[in-house]
Amino acid sequence: MKTGLQIAQHVKEQLAELTHVKPDTISSISKDEQGWHISVEMIEMKRIPEATDMLATYETLSDEEGNLINFRRTRRYLREQIMEKEE
Repeated sequence: MKTGLQIAQHVKEQLAELTHVKPDTISSISKDEQGWHISVEMIEMKRIPEATDMLATYETLSDEEGNLINFRRTRRYLREQIMEKEE
């Protein structure tokens, strides 16, 4: 059985291949009866300076092997943008 880290890495690779966008970081990972829920921050537009890069959050669901079941972009933002604290 794969670890959460292995699942997350596989999800990042699949997202990059499907979207042609470079993955940046994993922002969350959890597992339930549906599968693995992984949030990935992706660099949608590289700019100079880096603080002005356009990023996006992709929410994913994958199976036990890390194969994507579904994904969707839930947020776009500038790297320098301050995030509100989540409740």
